Amino acid sequence: MKKIALTSLFALAIAVLPAFAGTTVVDKKQVIVEPTCNFRDTEFQIDGFFAGVAARGNTLHSGVGGGTALNFFFAKYFGVGVEGLWYSNRGVAENIILGDAYLRYPICAWNIAPYITAGGGAGWAGNNGHSVGIGHWGAGVEWRFLPHWGVFGDYRMFYGSANLANVFRAGVRFAF
Repeated sequence: MKKIALTSLFALAIAVLPAFAGTTVVDKKQVIVEPTCNFRDTEFQIDGFFAGVAARGNTLHSGVGGGTALNFFFAKYFGVGVEGLWYSNRGVAENIILGDAYLRYPICAWNIAPYITAGGGAGWAGNNGHSVGIGHWGAGVEWRFLPHWGVFGDYRMFYGSANLANVFRAGVRFAF
């Protein structure tokens, strides 16, 4: 009987002891995950694009074509670039070479970056060999669907030497 009483007392102590041990503390930490931004602070870009040119003037003419560009963003918001645009005006090739400056504002939550651009360069008409100095300004938007790949579209107004042209570009961009 003594053994049963001692065993019962021991079992009761083991069952009741956790009630006097205190409360369990759960450490809850809030983890904030910053969205990754596909637009880096410094990056090189290679563009390939389609362009439509609607021109008024005696040197540059309307037509469609395409081009390539190399850009370098030395800060998340500021960049420079150089581009070549080749297009046909009823079978006559016309060429434009430009230097560009960019100001962009990446919206990382949506992976888009609206931008404005300005710059200058030169254009040549193939049929008469005339050249013209060009200034330009414009605006556009880029959507980066992967960290290194995106698509863009923009509008530019070319002016200079009694020529005006509206240029619409759409293309792909590889950034590294």
